[in-house]
Amino acid sequence: MSNHPIVKPYSNEYQAQVVDLILHIQQQEYNIPITRKDQPDLVTIENFYQAGKGNFWVAVYNDKVVGTISLLDIGNNQVALRKMFVDKEFRGAKFKTASLLLENAIKWAEEHSIKDVYLGTTPQFLAAHRFYEKNGFTSIAIEELPEHFPVLQVDKKFYHYSVS
Repeated sequence: MSNHPIVKPYSNEYQAQVVDLILHIQQQEYNIPITRKDQPDLVTIENFYQAGKGNFWVAVYNDKVVGTISLLDIGNNQVALRKMFVDKEFRGAKFKTASLLLENAIKWAEEHSIKDVYLGTTPQFLAAHRFYEKNGFTSIAIEELPEHFPVLQVDKKFYHYSVS
């Protein structure tokens, strides 16, 4: 048994846990009025995210999904970082779940000749903003996003990461 979660590519066996984790964080922790119906990508993860140069990963600890991250292929060797969520108990330095997930996604991007990673987030995710900035993401204006970046209704703050 590991002291840290293990990051692995998403497979269907994790679907219910992924949906439950994401909805809990969105609705209970951050009071964002978003439902499962508002996020059809959550029931078609393999077709939606695991296509082209995209992928979706889960962080698993003792058979429980404690984190998620995805890269959505938006063309032109660019991806959108989406669905980065970590269970409250697994945030921070003790488990390093967010860092493990992000390192895994960036490594994938490097291996698949991705040039740029973009992301949108909500203003209330202040800890997430600090995390992205600490990990080399720079804040950008919405006008700087590539034309195929899927801006979500809740996204008001945007970031860019240049893959070396």
